[in-house]
Amino acid sequence: MDASPNQPAAPLSLWTKLAYGVGGVGSSATGSMLVFFFLYFLTDVAGLSAALAGSVLMLGQVSDAISDPIIGMLSDRTQSRWGRRYPWIALGVFPFGLAFALLWVIPSTNPWVMFAYYTIVGIIYKTALTAVYLPYVALTPDLTRDYNDRTRLNSVRFAFSIGSSILAIVLGALIFRIVEDVAARYVILGIAGAVLCILPAAVCIRGTYPRVMASERQRQTRPTPPRIPLLTQLKLVFSNRPFVLVMVIYLCAWLAAQLTAAVMQYFVVSWMQLPATTFTLLAIAVQGTALSMLFVWSWVSQRVGKRIVFFIGCGIWVVAQAGFFFLQPGQVGLMFVLGIMAGFGVSTAYLVPWSMLPDVIELDELKTGQRREGAFYAFMVMLQKVGLAAGLFVVGQALDWAGYMETVAGEPAVAQPEAALLVIRLAIGPVSTLILCVGLVAAYFYPISREVHAEILLKLQARREGEGAA
Repeated sequence: MDASPNQPAAPLSLWTKLAYGVGGVGSSATGSMLVFFFLYFLTDVAGLSAALAGSVLMLGQVSDAISDPIIGMLSDRTQSRWGRRYPWIALGVFPFGLAFALLWVIPSTNPWVMFAYYTIVGIIYKTALTAVYLPYVALTPDLTRDYNDRTRLNSVRFAFSIGSSILAIVLGALIFRIVEDVAARYVILGIAGAVLCILPAAVCIRGTYPRVMASERQRQTRPTPPRIPLLTQLKLVFSNRPFVLVMVIYLCAWLAAQLTAAVMQYFVVSWMQLPATTFTLLAIAVQGTALSMLFVWSWVSQRVGKRIVFFIGCGIWVVAQAGFFFLQPGQVGLMFVLGIMAGFGVSTAYLVPWSMLPDVIELDELKTGQRREGAFYAFMVMLQKVGLAAGLFVVGQALDWAGYMETVAGEPAVAQPEAALLVIRLAIGPVSTLILCVGLVAAYFYPISREVHAEILLKLQARREGEGAA
């Protein structure tokens, strides 16, 4: 039985939590494949220069960032018998999978033809990903309004997310071991990713549909507030100070994680002088630790709060990230220790900001009278992508400036110049460390505690009861 508009919904069932978690498998698996393998694929398999490869990544991220607020706000305004979010997920998932598979095809040996091809396909992939991913993450506030239940729900979601990231890395390692032709390895990787895009979306829709649609029906019983113009929405979103702080926390944590992942293979192969298989093991060590810590951090968060959890995890991460810069070839054991320490912090980067965001959305509802999940999720993801695009572009340009020498499929790796090795070490060490420190400062000023959130919910409940009585 559905809850009435003024009654709290029943606790989330295990099936609903699992179905929601499965929904993130496609975006996480393909995202991990891109982060860990794509830049290296462009430079050392397709043969693009580091500058052109970095530009491909930047243009894809910028186009993605542009589509985020548009799709987010359109999904808020969508009206259909299947609710606001599900039509976007169902229609976007097939072009999402197809475009991802096409990213790993080498269409030509001409660098400018490759540049145009990867840019166009990348923009299609990113737009389809946004059409699926943003409505998916915006389901969270409709699934539960409980402060701690949201942390538990995101623990399940990111368990699947990190698990699928590990699956993507393992799949890559298996494919690379079994398939001898270097270019064919990546084509098969793209096909595997496409399958992971499509199937989990169906499971997510099936498992979350009853709960989300019950929330949609409750929302429709309340008076519809006047529509706020786009520019006014922008002003309201960015005048929400807790949202800006959450955005900075997420941007910094995720940018540090993604920069590290993008240069990790270069670091392991070129600086540490280890085989590519060692890179795979290091990536699994980081992601495996992050996965194992998710439920630990969720449990700790219920006792000390989300902000304190981020301080603890990110503090350990800062030490590890700084330590990478000082690693020397031969210190393989220490490299894995630092990777495991980094996993403690990566876990909080997944869990904490996304658990904070629904609380911020309810503060906005209290102020404006509107539920604008799509807009808030869109702007958060958009700015994260802009920051990541800028970071990857700078790394690509810096590698090119430093004389990084790309190879092509089937050719042996070349010794890199000292300047290129320094750029790799700076990106994985001091640069990422500084970015994380900015995130810690933002977390210090974040104001919504468990008690503040409870007060927000009480005020919202009182308003809804007044509207129901009217």
